[in-house]
Amino acid sequence: MTTLTREEIVRGLAENRETPNGAVRNAHAEALAGAAETSGDRALFREALDNLINSYLYSAESPKILVPFARLLQEYDKDPGAFSEWEAHALFWQFKWVATAISDSPGIPLESATGWLDEMERRYRIAGYSERPVREAEMWLADAIGEDERAEGAFRRWLAADRDSMSDCRACELNGQGQYSALHGNDAEALEIWRPVLDGDLTCAEEPHRLLATSLLPLLRLGRADEARSHHLRGYRMARGNESLLPSVGKHIEFCALTGNEPRGLEILAEHAAHVAPLANLDDRLAFHGGILVLLRRLKELGHGRTPAVPYEGSPRTVAELYEVLYAGCLDIARQFDARNGTTRVSDRFLARVGRQPLMHELPLGVRSAALPRTTASAPVPASVPASAAVPAAAAAGSGPASAPDGFPELVERARRARGLSHPAADALWAEVAVRVDAQPEVDPLVRADVADQRALAAARSGAPDAAQLLSAVRDDYRALGLPERAAVAELRLAGVAAQSEAAPAEVRALVHAALRAAEALDAAEPLRARRIALAELSAIRIESYLRSVKTADAEDHHGHHGVLAAELTEFVAAHEGVLADLVAEAEEMLGRVALAQGDPERAVPLLAASAERAIAAGRPWQSVDPLVLRAGVLLSLDRPEEAEAAARSALEHAAEVTDAEAQGVVRLTLADILLRRGDAAAETAEHALASAHWFDRAGLTADSGAQARLLLARAYAGNGRNAEAVEVLQSALADLLEHGDQQAVFVREFLGDLLRRLNEPRPAAEQYLLAAEIAKGWEDPRPQAGLAQSAADTLSDAGLAVEAVAAYERALELHRMTGDAPVAEVRVLRSLAWLGLREEVTAATVTGARKRMAEAAGVLEAALTTAPEAPGLRSELAQTWHQLAQVLDRYVSANEQSDEEEDGDSTGAGSVADGGSESATRLDGAEVDALRLEEIELWDRAARGYAELGPDYLRDRFQCLNNAAWTEQERGDAQAGAARVSVLIDEVRALPEDDVPDWVLPSAERLLAQLTEGE
Repeated sequence: MTTLTREEIVRGLAENRETPNGAVRNAHAEALAGAAETSGDRALFREALDNLINSYLYSAESPKILVPFARLLQEYDKDPGAFSEWEAHALFWQFKWVATAISDSPGIPLESATGWLDEMERRYRIAGYSERPVREAEMWLADAIGEDERAEGAFRRWLAADRDSMSDCRACELNGQGQYSALHGNDAEALEIWRPVLDGDLTCAEEPHRLLATSLLPLLRLGRADEARSHHLRGYRMARGNESLLPSVGKHIEFCALTGNEPRGLEILAEHAAHVAPLANLDDRLAFHGGILVLLRRLKELGHGRTPAVPYEGSPRTVAELYEVLYAGCLDIARQFDARNGTTRVSDRFLARVGRQPLMHELPLGVRSAALPRTTASAPVPASVPASAAVPAAAAAGSGPASAPDGFPELVERARRARGLSHPAADALWAEVAVRVDAQPEVDPLVRADVADQRALAAARSGAPDAAQLLSAVRDDYRALGLPERAAVAELRLAGVAAQSEAAPAEVRALVHAALRAAEALDAAEPLRARRIALAELSAIRIESYLRSVKTADAEDHHGHHGVLAAELTEFVAAHEGVLADLVAEAEEMLGRVALAQGDPERAVPLLAASAERAIAAGRPWQSVDPLVLRAGVLLSLDRPEEAEAAARSALEHAAEVTDAEAQGVVRLTLADILLRRGDAAAETAEHALASAHWFDRAGLTADSGAQARLLLARAYAGNGRNAEAVEVLQSALADLLEHGDQQAVFVREFLGDLLRRLNEPRPAAEQYLLAAEIAKGWEDPRPQAGLAQSAADTLSDAGLAVEAVAAYERALELHRMTGDAPVAEVRVLRSLAWLGLREEVTAATVTGARKRMAEAAGVLEAALTTAPEAPGLRSELAQTWHQLAQVLDRYVSANEQSDEEEDGDSTGAGSVADGGSESATRLDGAEVDALRLEEIELWDRAARGYAELGPDYLRDRFQCLNNAAWTEQERGDAQAGAARVSVLIDEVRALPEDDVPDWVLPSAERLLAQLTEGE
């Protein structure tokens, strides 16, 4: 191996510190430490050892820090004076990491672990540090080896000891204190301890990342599911892909397994497939793999043992295979700890974790996850597992309970009553009858006919090719049993199947007439006769309308068809009003839909309301849901949001018994959309959008309506300041949303860019803006693309990518100029370009370029003001342009002065370039500097006059200009001129009405005046 020079090692250490944590960084750090030792440069060797310790710490190989730390400690013992104050402090700080690494390494004998702890205590005492970190390390070691009294004593001494420069940050300390409480069953206490970290008041490099994961199960155990969901979405985003946070990733996987989100858990596992291999840090391996094992066990219980998981040591593994290999490995590690510690505590905790039962049957997370394949096996849900409060029960009530009765006769009776009411629970109840019927010793032929009827109905709904055959058999069975009223229903369904299968109109009409004759032929004493006749009439109206619409595609004929249909339905309502409320309600709903098709929403509104009211009055509230949802949408389109919200809330109330997943999703999506537009109900919007996405997933509509629900959910989260959660939800549905047209694709990418920008992630934000701009490139209107290009440029600039930002700004400028009506946007781009030109260096050339851009901006505004001289937006932008040009010149002067100071201190006489510039930034003589300062003052005065003309709303900007001008005057030796400016402002402000003056103005101006006149 080629020997590295000192310069190469120094450069390598700098590069290594910027390398992502992991095995690659560690290997490079090891090589650099070896090269530094060979060089004989002890200071460089110490630096390389310190770097290696830090590399190991933030990776899965943290136990390896013991060797370099021991070497560094030897160096300290040889010559403590060679260590700077900072280096000595770092060495003692690393003792804490070593204590943890020793405790987490079963290969280190307990005597050695205790010895290291004693050594840490001795050295801290000699160095004058608090015992606080020592007691924390002792507590965790005592806890691991089962010495609970010692752990409790150490815990109390830890809290009692003083904090000093060797104490962990408060966030990390609170993590440990809360974990200790949670281990002892005090979840509520732990969460209260963690609250400052979880709320973001206390943070560090790995907090709240770790605590968001650690808090998941305590929150679930306390029933705080909404917070647990939020912590999962936020926390996993922070932990994803971070090697030192694999234990936290394991907790997120475990959380998914215990909340009915096994597909999400598998996705997280797949994202970390490369880390599933054996980790050097055995404690981390036990923690990470333990969470994975909870998921794998759960999947096995659900019948997914043969489902592919992730490879392990180069070989593909099914769920069951991966479970076996990870379980054996973890159990071996746990037993290694037990052997060292002389207890079974580690293996007991491991086995308890892996055997945990779900804490919730199903907790919707909002993010899109691929469904697991269907299996014949399924695990029963323990009675103790609560259902998610976020998933409202769609259980049938009254005559159709969600849970079937134990007795078979009672079950059949309940199913028939539900069928008679067209209750949503009827299908589930008959399905249960069909399951139990063969197990009965004797079965009434009517029950078998009813079961066959339900199967035929299901076949008809799904468009099965044998539906007509099944219905004919059911009709014949009912006739044979002497039940013509049931046979009449089968006749009617035969007509519907014929129309659905596009049979010849003559055939369909013949079947309709046959069904009507069958109803009319019923005995006059039959209670259902009138209902059967009315049902046949309404079906005939619907089917005949369909046949007319199919006959021609001409728009005018369709309009005529609508008129005929409306007349027929109106006649039906009049004939049966007050007798068959549910059928009349159905007809009125159809009338409302016809009115909408005719372009008359105002007429549809009362019809839909009447339909819903009749259904509710008839004791069939579930039938009111569709007209109420439709009415809510119509009212919203008519700009009647309060009424729309009331209709949507009523629909949600009456949807409690609806079992159709799509209907449940639609109700909640409608209400969420209305609330989002209201603008002041983000939390409730999120609740309904979350539930809507869940129901659409159940209905198999994840990519369509489910994607729209997730978009609403992301918008609601963003409206409530929950940007990280919004990003997670939106990114999970992004592929689906991009398939719904260019307009939505542009909106979604821009929205995602905005969210990422709020999270201070400028590079990915810029990528989204650029992708959105690419979609909008072919649009006739260039303004959307211009705005996106400008947003991309802003974020590229924030990311430090100056060259890319300039290109994006130039494109935005070109597009804004194409529109011819965006002077403000054009000016802001020009000013941004001016400042970008000064980012790398402040020289005569770059300042000239910035001047040109600012002058161009002023010219654009002055031209726009010729046609709109009183436009306040244009006038304020012009004042801002002068203000910023003055700042450019001020920066030029400051750079020159800084360069002069550095040159005076340079013994070589070579000078230094301010802001990375060249010599042209450092060669201004006194006259040139004074001329620039005079120009600055004039520009600030001009800007201040512009702000003054715009009134009190611009007082802050005006004050800033006067402040800058005044101090520049003082730098020129004329403080009185600056004081005069401020005095004028003070007099003007005092003359203004008190309500027009912000509280800060007079105190700030008077303080400035006092500072300016202090030396006189």
